[in-house]
Amino acid sequence: MQALWKLQKAFVREIIVELPEPKPAYNTVSTIVRILESKQFVAHNAFGKSHQYFPLVAKEDYSKFSLEMLLNNYFGGSIERLVSFFVRENNLSLAEFEELLELVKEDVNKPEAD
Repeated sequence: MQALWKLQKAFVREIIVELPEPKPAYNTVSTIVRILESKQFVAHNAFGKSHQYFPLVAKEDYSKFSLEMLLNNYFGGSIERLVSFFVRENNLSLAEFEELLELVKEDVNKPEAD
């Protein structure tokens, strides 16, 4: 998905170029893209036997979906458990945690756009 969001539309070979080493096999990427298409995250335009894929889901919407899945499947829907896990796993200092808390407060207090 990252490659498709970056490229906006791409053939499988173009997606592979964007992926880190070691590059996966063509068939692997093609299969993953078709799975994403079956889940309606991606669609394609046909050019003969070739397919040019493009994202149907915005990156922000996909991020929200992924976070919700993570929250519900691994943290029992508890934001507190999620945050606690990330604080513990990243060995955040109290100062770093307070900085994050200030960022959250700023975001919460931001007026919503119309």
